[in-house]
Amino acid sequence: MKRNRALFAVPLCFALVAQQQEEPVFRSSTRLVVVDVLVKDKSGKEITNLTKEDFVVIEDGKPQQISIFELQKLESAPVPMAPVATSPGAKPAVAQAQAKTITSASPGKITYRDKRLMVLFFDMSSMQVPEQIRAQKAAEKFVKEQMTPADMVAILTFASKLRVDQDFTADRDQLLAMIGQLRVGDAADLAGEASTADENGEDTGAAFEADESEFNIFNTDRKLGALESAAKMLGALPEKKALVYFSSGVGKTGMENQSQLRSTVNAAVRANISFYPVDARGLVAMAPGGDASKAAPRGTGLFSGQSQRQQRDKHADQQETLETLAADTGGKAFLDNNDLSVGIQQAQEDVRSYYVIGYYSGNSNPDGKFRRVQVRLANKNLQAKLDYRSGYFAPKDFAKFNSSDKERQLEEALQLGDPVTDLPIALEVNYFRLAKDRYFIPVAVKIPGSEVALAKKGAGGNTELDFIGQVRDSKGRLAATVRDGISVKLNAADAERLESRNFQYDTGFTLTPGEYTLKFLARENQNGKLGTFEAKFTVPDLTAADKMLVSSVVLANQRESLKAAVGGAAPKSKLLARNPLVEGDQKLIPSITRVFRPNQNLYLYAEVYDPALDPNDKRASLSTTVSFYRGRRKVFESAPLRVADASEKRPGVYPVQFEVPLADFKAGKYTCQVSVIDEIGKRFTFPRASVVVLP
Repeated sequence: MKRNRALFAVPLCFALVAQQQEEPVFRSSTRLVVVDVLVKDKSGKEITNLTKEDFVVIEDGKPQQISIFELQKLESAPVPMAPVATSPGAKPAVAQAQAKTITSASPGKITYRDKRLMVLFFDMSSMQVPEQIRAQKAAEKFVKEQMTPADMVAILTFASKLRVDQDFTADRDQLLAMIGQLRVGDAADLAGEASTADENGEDTGAAFEADESEFNIFNTDRKLGALESAAKMLGALPEKKALVYFSSGVGKTGMENQSQLRSTVNAAVRANISFYPVDARGLVAMAPGGDASKAAPRGTGLFSGQSQRQQRDKHADQQETLETLAADTGGKAFLDNNDLSVGIQQAQEDVRSYYVIGYYSGNSNPDGKFRRVQVRLANKNLQAKLDYRSGYFAPKDFAKFNSSDKERQLEEALQLGDPVTDLPIALEVNYFRLAKDRYFIPVAVKIPGSEVALAKKGAGGNTELDFIGQVRDSKGRLAATVRDGISVKLNAADAERLESRNFQYDTGFTLTPGEYTLKFLARENQNGKLGTFEAKFTVPDLTAADKMLVSSVVLANQRESLKAAVGGAAPKSKLLARNPLVEGDQKLIPSITRVFRPNQNLYLYAEVYDPALDPNDKRASLSTTVSFYRGRRKVFESAPLRVADASEKRPGVYPVQFEVPLADFKAGKYTCQVSVIDEIGKRFTFPRASVVVLP
């Protein structure tokens, strides 16, 4: 296995999550552990007359001394909001400016005594405009008619990034004003899930449907990543919390999203948060063939029932993720109901009076292992059911790891069934033919610069990044591996801009055609943050003579000099020459998330293999264009570009390259189509990809 690898610092294309608050670090030899315990009798009624002496707490089989004990007594009777008399022509209330963060508390301190903490989370990127309005109206109804004196409500929204619109408050006027200021239509262009390019899709008049699966891997991960960031932000509060997640479903694109899904659930469990997803679409009646907003289906799917099954399966898949989020965090999903405010009430009713119990663990070993916690009643004759968090993960002191510990940590993390996503990463796999049975597989990995800690060195900074990956074939056999450690040195200017930039690492494999699974892990070596990514990919067999033979289509927003790399493994000039994304001393940097800004240019690169040649001059005649569609409307098409000559270094390979300025593109989601016509061989292809242009 041969590979080419380098690390570049590239502009940030998309703010994935808001800045995260770190969990409190305890410097003493003991660690405060807070457990919320709900106690109910046989009839399901909460028991609120217990004392500290009535509880026994055990950690990993060892009894613990209770140091903090509080009863959070919550009222459950709603108090409708009194109507406010307004004079004719009076303007509606305007929300006051807020500190865009959640107010945290000191370790063990109960900030909201006898209060029920509820978070209304509006995922604007997954809802169309009617659904956003429906969610907004449901929140207003809850605040006006269903809030109790014990309720404290915070408002979070997610469009292009996570935003705290309102810290916890019981002020109904403030909440209503803030809900009224939600920007309806914000990020609605990003709503929708991956389409399937099959013979039974919509008849849009195009040759093929857009294959959005790669884009939606990251679109889905962004939604789940925002929930994870919200959980970490709220984790500083020891009280029990309910997060109501307004969404139109979260579709999955395979095993790629399972890493982020499990990480989001783990973060919520650690932060003592239960998710209550609310499907803002309400009750959906799916007519065979789709409703009036969809084009007529093509093929035989309408008659065989396949189109309807795919439509129903897609809807169920989107709701399955919501149910997983709820079930794994102790919440409930609210689906197929048009009164969305009932979903908020469901979360409200589940958070009842509970006890806050804190103890100082005698096990101060920072090994990062799971500590199992058991809470029992001292009186065994008392028949009651206890609901509490069953354990927590101990902190880990990465600074004390030696080289063997660090290597073992990487190997163990790579083998874990549950992934680690403390360090968020995105990944893209492409393929280019080298010979009839061998393909070069470039892999690009993106890491947000804001997540990488630097050790100060003079005016700049430095760090180390470790990368390890495994490729396995369809039978689970190891096909290729990569292991790199890269030192990064930044000057003062680059260190200052790190928050708004990404690190992009690239490597490559040589593989034969087949089905593969890639598991990749990255670690930054200042704080020891780890991130994993799993992806399935196919290397096609481009030997069929009856169709156009085309490589992956790579979309990029930047060309960089090879000398601009901020770190790298030992340079291999032969491997650089093999990489088709390298031309001279310039490298095309793939846009992994396919998100662009108007001040950028979009670079497109693909390769055509073995087209038909003119028998007289032995040259090809390829007519190529690139087009952009907004829905069904074509908004841009380039002038035709004719390709006749093969690459000088690679016989039979005909590169197709375009550069498109995005200055005149409005913000939104587009379908990018590159059209390639072999005029001599009478063959054609229209590969497509989804892209997003930000405001």
